[in-house]
Amino acid sequence: MTIYQNLIAGEWVGSNATKNINPSDTNEVVGLYADGSADDTRNAIAAAKAAFPAWSRSGIWERHVILKKTGDEIMARKDELGALLAREEGKTLPEATGEVIRASQIFEFFAGEALRLAGEVLPSVRPNIGVEITREALGVIGIITPWNFPIAIPAWKIAPALCYGNTIVFKPAELVPACSWAIVDILNRAGLPKGVLNLVMGKGSVVGQAMLESPDVHGITFTGSTGTGRRVAAASIEHNRKFQLEMGGKNPMVVLDDADLNVAVEAAANSGFFSTGQRCTASSRLIVTEGIHEKFVVALTDKLKTLVVDNALKA
Repeated sequence: MTIYQNLIAGEWVGSNATKNINPSDTNEVVGLYADGSADDTRNAIAAAKAAFPAWSRSGIWERHVILKKTGDEIMARKDELGALLAREEGKTLPEATGEVIRASQIFEFFAGEALRLAGEVLPSVRPNIGVEITREALGVIGIITPWNFPIAIPAWKIAPALCYGNTIVFKPAELVPACSWAIVDILNRAGLPKGVLNLVMGKGSVVGQAMLESPDVHGITFTGSTGTGRRVAAASIEHNRKFQLEMGGKNPMVVLDDADLNVAVEAAANSGFFSTGQRCTASSRLIVTEGIHEKFVVALTDKLKTLVVDNALKA
């Protein structure tokens, strides 16, 4: 079986691999995906650092074309990539295909934004002096993404980072490497210079930790658990790097006596069980007031009896 390798400095590398198992059909191996090491991560960071000066000064049309090509290919392959997403993550095929379309739209949006990069020119209180404000790329960005939206979340982190001239070291969740590999492959073939985007798949305790320890990572964007997010923040403060955290919550849904019962039941079922229940906005608690409580419980129970747990591709 083919090993889907890591991309470091424009080269596909890595011989150690981990099986990617379909969670809705555990007899299926989706593929073998590289298991990166700390050295791989350090090499990827060095490659991103080396590529940064040229990429940060690249023309806006070059960035636009690459992002546009990427968005176009993702959309053209939405059925294929949707099936891949459903197989590796477990959400139903319609949801998976919808997420792929969202990823395409994100790249399309930032392809447009690349042509709208602007600064400001302001008058100064000093005579014959002008004030010009420009925006510069930050540097090497570490991107750590979760399992629940394995193509959309990478898209909305990678696309803006590239649009504004940053270089990237990208570590997807080890449970869902396939969609991340596919999106990196598309970007690589769209014409990104070597080292601008580096993919290191593997364990967070290895790859993620090496990213946190590096003084050459200038910013980190992380989506995942609160505990890990705290460690990302602490390590980033130590290195005086910028960081962005999107972490877990405990979300209540409140149903009041005057609620539309059908709407409330549909919302509760969708929030708790659709996308395999793996959304940061999923309702994990229901708070129902006394006047509607019994009707709501009966109606929601009836609704849940209609839900089917099966192979994600059958939906």
